[in-house]
This record gives sequence, structure tokens and C-alpha cells, in this order.
Amino acid sequence: MPQAVRYGEHGGIEVLQLAEVPRPAPESGQVLVQVRAAGINPGETKIRVGALAERWPSTFPSGQGSDLAGVVVELGADVEEIQAGDEVVGFVHTRSSHAEYVLVPAEHLVPKPNGLSWEVAGGLFVAGTTAYAAVGAVCPREGETVVVSGAAGGVGSLAVQLAKLTGATVIGIASEANHEWLREHDVVPIAYGEGLEERLRELTGDQVHAFIDTYGDGYVELALRLGVYPGRIDTVVDFDAAEKYRVKTDGNIAGASAEVMRDLVALADKGLLDVEVAATYPLAEVQAAYRELEQGHTRGKIVLTS
Repeated sequence: MPQAVRYGEHGGIEVLQLAEVPRPAPESGQVLVQVRAAGINPGETKIRVGALAERWPSTFPSGQGSDLAGVVVELGADVEEIQAGDEVVGFVHTRSSHAEYVLVPAEHLVPKPNGLSWEVAGGLFVAGTTAYAAVGAVCPREGETVVVSGAAGGVGSLAVQLAKLTGATVIGIASEANHEWLREHDVVPIAYGEGLEERLRELTGDQVHAFIDTYGDGYVELALRLGVYPGRIDTVVDFDAAEKYRVKTDGNIAGASAEVMRDLVALADKGLLDVEVAATYPLAEVQAAYRELEQGHTRGKIVLTS
């Protein structure tokens, strides 16, 4: 029988198990995809441990995963523009992509270019659409300066590149180990930690126009102290600060569409968006994959393969 990741209660990495499940059968408007790669994301950890239970409750036993890339193996009724054998990139909202087979609405899939690796394609949805929406929310323009926290993470590493495409000057907050990577992508690196505010003021001449927070831990407050207008601050993690200070929270929900996916896939295929794959793990090693993710120092994406 096919296998899929499942957990039966909120908890740590140890609750993740690989279970045998019936092969899904597509209904009208759905296709069955044999998954080749599926990214993992910090938000899945927060859902699994119950930290977001009020916002996104779990029904047990729960699957997980939104990102996916794979091969179409079966069509439901009324699916016309996709054929069995097509290589596709897409997403689900059913927490089910960490599996050998997944049912996907046909409108959530776009073609995978031949030159795009399975790992890059499979890790693109959550981080890519979150970064896309966050950059769009703060509207960086040519000649302006935008700061991105967590600039080497899964979302941050894409946000800095998308912001650069607008013509803005981009400053990326990251550990020194990631500064060379940021420079290679024409991003100005700056180390986090003590004295960051003063160093940012000196670097920017007190002219920060927009701020994207992918990390939390007080960066919304820092942006406000730097004089950034609340409407040009976006956080994808610090919802309490967003509510308190009325800053934006545009993330993957705001960008979750096939149209955005199509744009991101095209940018990656043309070499205009460098999707870093930090590590790959087979589906059976899902616990090890999340163990690495939860160390919090990954540059780019961790991807499950099957």
C-alpha cells in the first residue's frame, strides 16, 4: 500500500510516523499525483505541536504538507487541460503532500519545466508564495531601501531576491555564515544581534522604506523604531505584533494561486530566482528532516523525496 506521513496527537517530532494508506481516488476536478518531492516548512511544526490550534486546528489522524511536485497518474472527471504522465508543480490545502500519492485540485497545478529539478519544484510553493505576497505587501520601488529579517531562510532567501527584482536596495539580516551568499545575490548583508538597530541606522542613513519580517522576535518593533510606516511592514510570523501595531501579515494565503506559482516557476526556470535546497531526505526519514529544520539555521529549503 502507498505510504503517507501521519500523526495522531499534538507533539514533538516523535509523533510523526509513516503509515500505510489506501491509494486515493480522484473525484471530479481532481488529479492524483505521484509525489517526487515535497518541501517542509516551519509552520507545519507549529501546527503539529498545537501552537496554532486556534487558527489552524488539526483533525486526527492528521497528514501534513502543502508543497509538491510530481507526475500525474490518474484524472478525475471534468479534468481537461492535464494528462496522465504530465510533470507538475502545485499545492494542496489539505495537509497531505508528505505522501507517495496526493489528490490535488487540477487548478492548483502548473507544468514543471524540464530544466527545473524535482527538489526545487517541490519546495517552491509555501516559501515562494509567502515571499511573493510579502514583497507585494510592502511595495518596494526603485531607489528605496527594504530590510528583510531571516534573509537566508526558506522564505527570506526568496524575498530578498524578489525585492531586488523591483530595483530596490535590499538589506538582509542573517548570520555571518550566510553573508557571502547574500552578497552573491546583490543583497547587502548585516548580522543580527546586539547593536543591530544602530548598525542599520548607520548603514541606511536612517532611510528604511519597507521591512519584511520572516523571523519574529521583535523585528516588527525594530521596523517601527526605524521609522517605517506600518503599512509598509509585513510579518509572516509575528501575528501578535501585527495585531498590536496594525502592520500587514500577507503570506502564503495571500499569494496562494496557480498564477503566482506559474510566475515563480518561470523565474526559477530562467535563473532569475535561486531556490536554495539545503537538504533532501527520503519520506521515511521525515523525523530527521524536521529535526534539521527545527535547529533554525537552515539556508533555503529542506525537501522530502519519494
